[in-house]
Amino acid sequence: MSQYADSSVLLDTHWLANHLNDPNIRIIEVDMSPEPYKNAHIPGAVFWNIFTDLLLPDLKMNLDAIAFEKLMARSGITNDTTVIAYGSYPGTGAWIFWLLKVFGHENIRVLNGGYQKWKSEGRPLATELSTFASTDYHARGIDAHLRVLHNEVQASIGRSNRVLLDVRTLQKYSGEWFFDQPPQQGQLTGHIPGVVHLEHILTLNEDGTFKSFNELKNLYDSKGITADKEVFPYCAIGGRSGYTWFVLKYLLGYPNVPNYDGSWNEWSRLPDVAIKR
Repeated sequence: MSQYADSSVLLDTHWLANHLNDPNIRIIEVDMSPEPYKNAHIPGAVFWNIFTDLLLPDLKMNLDAIAFEKLMARSGITNDTTVIAYGSYPGTGAWIFWLLKVFGHENIRVLNGGYQKWKSEGRPLATELSTFASTDYHARGIDAHLRVLHNEVQASIGRSNRVLLDVRTLQKYSGEWFFDQPPQQGQLTGHIPGVVHLEHILTLNEDGTFKSFNELKNLYDSKGITADKEVFPYCAIGGRSGYTWFVLKYLLGYPNVPNYDGSWNEWSRLPDVAIKR
């Protein structure tokens, strides 16, 4: 993993297997349902529910500092704890990396390959729920440099020095689907005009690990997404665009990649914004 711009942000399954009982780390599993976690998870992992722990009822990212502090505290995480994030879907850990960095948590790592690789290697799994004593966690103020808001996104349409990057599936980008189904009444589909479409999953190998530095660089270069430009990734609710922020900033070393975490969930509901199908 040393070929990446910053390989220290990734951990491999072998390292984690040898540090499962380290009191200075906390493993976090993130998913849309608790059922996969209850069936089998990495020993010692704490579960975070995307819908109830990370999102608001309107599916916007919950960026309330008090709510974040409570989540970290009940997970047994202190400001000095090293958090290792993964999900049943390989890219989830990189989104959590972005979220924790927004609130100023220093020690966060992504499990390369996530649950998929861990299980495929026959490593130990647990079914008992992991609980830890609550801590006193203090979040910093939100790091505004890691986010881009809709007004700046709108002002960027057509600018040659910025790339608006849509990382959703082709069905969502083309307007066939809203989130994971055809649009319901009042839901607008499509994409922001002038965007580059590059589905986030193309950055992963079949085993769920990240592609090499050269493979990633060639992938983005082929779409004109180069390090000399500001890149504004977006997706449906801001998670997979947070993942893309991680890939571009930490694996490739791009200097300017704020995440549009409002993403299509926000953009499609704004008045007087451009939408293309």
